[in-house]
Amino acid sequence: MVTERRARGTDSLVGVTDPRSRGRGAAVAGSALVFLAAIIVQAAAIAQSWGSWYWVPGSATAAVVCVPALLGLRRPLWPAVAGFGLAAAAIAGARVAGPDLPAEPSPAMTLGLGVLTGSALRVLAPVPAAAVTAAGPVVIIAGQVAAGPPSGGLAALTALDGLVWLAAVAVGLSLRLLDARARGAAERVRRDERLELARELHDVVAHHITGMVLQAQGAQVVARRNPEQVSEYLGEMEAAGTDALAAMRRVVGLLRDADDAAPASPGPEHLGALVERFRRQGPDVRLNMPDGAASAQWPPEVTTTVYRVAREALTNVLRHAPGARSVTVTVEHAPGGVTVEVADDAPAGSSRHPHRGGYGLVGMRERVESLGGSLRAGPRPGGGWSVQADLPVPAGEPK
Repeated sequence: MVTERRARGTDSLVGVTDPRSRGRGAAVAGSALVFLAAIIVQAAAIAQSWGSWYWVPGSATAAVVCVPALLGLRRPLWPAVAGFGLAAAAIAGARVAGPDLPAEPSPAMTLGLGVLTGSALRVLAPVPAAAVTAAGPVVIIAGQVAAGPPSGGLAALTALDGLVWLAAVAVGLSLRLLDARARGAAERVRRDERLELARELHDVVAHHITGMVLQAQGAQVVARRNPEQVSEYLGEMEAAGTDALAAMRRVVGLLRDADDAAPASPGPEHLGALVERFRRQGPDVRLNMPDGAASAQWPPEVTTTVYRVAREALTNVLRHAPGARSVTVTVEHAPGGVTVEVADDAPAGSSRHPHRGGYGLVGMRERVESLGGSLRAGPRPGGGWSVQADLPVPAGEPK
């Protein structure tokens, strides 16, 4: 069953179906290690210069600020409020405690505040991002004022805090710009996909209406010879008309940016010819698919989506997996839907990020998900890469 196949596919690609989640986990782990190293180095420096116990409050306040910084890598608004509030409270507490404790923000604390600033600039809307960014200099200046008359060491520490803040602003703005460009490129891919679907609308409707015309002509002939059979032809014409309306609703729904709309596309494509063409250009490609009778029952939009997924995945193998020796294209049919998977045997070192080199997967995902299916891409256990799409074919779907 296709449902069972989906479960197996999810298990085989667990942890890699969304590379962004894996990237966020790596960012949190890396930031935690950097924070820990900064706190340790800072504690050693304070213990050597101020005394054996002075490192405790500085390390504690830095750790308290760095925790919200880790939590704010994805949604930084409230972690930023908490982080800067805790930093201000630490400065005020040190001032109240007297001159024995350093009141200025420590380098480790400033590093946490810098991460919060960069995350806010990358993710938040302009007004809250600007507010979080402006809070950095406020905390730095407040710490300098609370520390008392300026000295050489205090001026150097304040300059270091300012450099960390400037670096955080530069990194945050750069990432914000890169994210905006990536969203724009993805949106262009989706727009191009919708324009192509609009061009296909004529062919889909023509496919159904041609069948209706042929059935009407047959009904005229039968009416003269055997009027009792006319109702059968009329029923087939009604079904064909219903199919045409359903296909048009799916395409028009997608072109209106409806989230649950499904695309339609023209008649059957020939996977065999596609595989043969790619076999001449790259590694050996094997095709496993059901017989022609089974595939003939698929709606035209499903048939062409299977073709497009296979074509894009094979293209990615040629571009990004030069070490692959063989590729397997597997198409499985069940009463509930169709599954297409393209898997290569490229060595683990050549496994690639699914968005590297272009946005082909964006267009694939747009088409598959709008059809009500799902798309997964990621490394395979034991090496290689897999792209798998599950496409539902509900009972009574137009053929």
